[in-house]
This record gives sequence, structure tokens and C-alpha cells, in this order.
Amino acid sequence: MHSSAFNSPLKCVATIGSFDGVHLGHRSLLSQVRSIADERALKAVAVTFDTAPRRVLHGVGDAHLSALDERMALLRGAGMDEVALLTFTREMAQLTAREFMQQVLREQLGVAVLIIGYDHRFGRGRIEGFDDYVRYGKELGIEVVRGEACMYDGEAVSSTRIRGCIAEGRIAEANTLLGYRYSLIGEVVDGYKVGRKIGFPTANLRLHDEHKLLPAGGVYAVYVNFVGNNEDNVQADGNNSQPEHVGMLNIGQRPTLNNGEERSIEVHILDFEGDLYGKSLQLVFVERLRDEQPFESVDDLIAQLQADRERVRQLTIHN
Repeated sequence: MHSSAFNSPLKCVATIGSFDGVHLGHRSLLSQVRSIADERALKAVAVTFDTAPRRVLHGVGDAHLSALDERMALLRGAGMDEVALLTFTREMAQLTAREFMQQVLREQLGVAVLIIGYDHRFGRGRIEGFDDYVRYGKELGIEVVRGEACMYDGEAVSSTRIRGCIAEGRIAEANTLLGYRYSLIGEVVDGYKVGRKIGFPTANLRLHDEHKLLPAGGVYAVYVNFVGNNEDNVQADGNNSQPEHVGMLNIGQRPTLNNGEERSIEVHILDFEGDLYGKSLQLVFVERLRDEQPFESVDDLIAQLQADRERVRQLTIHN
């Protein structure tokens, strides 16, 4: 054991993870960090990475629930004194769990107590587990504590579970597990301009973050907030207390109009007139209304859109 491991003063209680979405499970863990930090008069710190390890190591990764700026804001909003953002590299990936605990957690960050998520593993190959972390911690002077799982409907809340909900269009369930409403931000770009001809003009969006998870195709009730050129005024958790507008969102390929194979994201903003081209919008998901479906005629489509619009009004009044 090298004496250099003890050069930094122990100054914080920390937990480590990707924290994608900073959902209810993460918040439960962060609450445990906050509680122990308060008991010991130490700082509460969340340790996370700038890039998903799988994307660095393999060039691919799961679509994520929160972009980096969202994740950082959510972590700070969850009561952390600091968020230690580590640059994940191939060199870091080669560190064993013990080396990571010594070189990064102990020497760089001064971690006195490490709270480990109930299913979290780290270190080269992720081959070691909680008992190993406890043993290394005793050698290094770091107390290691296992975090408690956050359960909902008999199943642990996890980013994987929430991604599944969103990918299947179960947006209300995803929102419950997140603890806030899921949202997307995109720029209004040129579209087919067909909606305006049938009384439902839409803004077609190109997402700012190409890796953000897109919900299943279908029609959704959403809140719509104008972002402009600055996203700093948008709450990361999508829960603006006074949403600017209500919208009806379609994700899909518009089968009735038969005007394109590319998956589109287009929103009709209720009771709004104006030019949106080039502007950025935040779409805050409330509920999924239905699957995207073909209709026998444009008149049938219009009738359904009118019914959808009334349903959106009802959902957003009570949400």
C-alpha cells in the first residue's frame, strides 16, 4: 500500500454511477448520501461520467434519458453539494476497482464514505462486487455502505426499466418512475406543410440530442415551452410550473397522408398562431393518447384529430 493513497484529506460522502435520468431510484440513493453527509458534517458528492462507458469502449450505447446538462442539473437539484464529473477514457476503464477507489475516489476526491447502489459494479470488467469493495475500502480507509433499492410495484426502479416504458409508449408510467415528466428539445425545421391544409398546422422538430430516447410512435398530449437559443431557462426535469402552451404531438410516419417514410416528430400547438421556423421547443410529455394509425380518408383523419385535441385539453387541464 502506497502512502500516497492518504495524501488527500477525507472530505465527502459519495456515490458513483451514470445516473441516467436521475430517477426515483437514484434520488433515493442520493438521499442516503445526503443524510450520512449531514450526520458527519461532510460534503455530499455524486460522481458521474461525461460519456457512457459503453459508448467510449464500444462506440455504441443505449439511447439515454437525460443529456449531460440535464443530468448535471438534476443531480445538483437532488441535494448534492458537488457533482464530480469524470472524463471516462479507455485508460480509466483499465483500472481495477481497487485502483479506482484509491486513485480516483481516495486521492482525487477525498471520499470518506462510499454509498454503492444495490446493483452497481465498477472497475475493469466489472467483475468485482460489493464484498470486494468493502474489503478494499477497509484497506484504504473508505467506509463502504450498500444503498437500498427503491421499489415500485414490486420491482426496482432502474434506468433500464424506464427506457423500456418510454420505448413502448408507456409515458405516464415512465413519468412516475422518473419523478418528473420526460421531455425532448428540438429545433423547428421545414416539414411537408400538409397539416396546415387540414386545419392542424404542425411544427416539425429535429432533436438537439440525437442520442436522447424517442418514445414509441403515436399521438401524445404534451406541454410546449419555447427555448429560443438558450436552454438555460428550461428546467431539466421538464416540470415548469407554468407551461407556455399545450400541444398534440405525433411521432411516426403519417400513414394516411402517405408523404414520407422517415420517422417524424411534429407538434400541433393548440390555440397558437405564428412562425416557429428556426425556434427551439421543449416538449414535456403528459400522456399517450393512441397509436399512429391509417384512416380511409382525410375527413376521417380530421375527425380523429379533432377528438384528439379535445382529449389533450382534458388531460392538460387536470395535469
